[in-house]
Amino acid sequence: QVQLVESGGGSVQAGGSLRLSCTISGYTYSSVCMAWFRQAPGKEREGVASIDSGGSTTYADSVKGRFTISQDNAKNTVYLQGNSLKPEDTAMYYCAAARADIVSCWVLLHWGPSRFGYWGQGTQVTVSS
Repeated sequence: QVQLVESGGGSVQAGGSLRLSCTISGYTYSSVCMAWFRQAPGKEREGVASIDSGGSTTYADSVKGRFTISQDNAKNTVYLQGNSLKPEDTAMYYCAAARADIVSCWVLLHWGPSRFGYWGQGTQVTVSS
């Protein structure tokens, strides 16, 4: 079965950096869209960034220029590097995966979390002012 395991969350002061990792196993489809979502208390889960099998990336406006999504195909791992972190970045961050052989990855991210069938357990990021 497909498993996603995240790591790298923690607490950091505003202006600091964190790198999240997500390793996927058991995925057998030829095309995959990997994404990071986040959910703050009392708010809906929102898409942060996505990357497809070819390396094309998409970002939410709120993180453009500060976050970078990347992948290491040899390690089946996706990373989310967050720089210049703000208190409003505080949330539980989730890694997710979806088939992307019919619909483009950036479209899947825009459509939202219901389009992603595989999820990690989440990792907490807390940014203090």
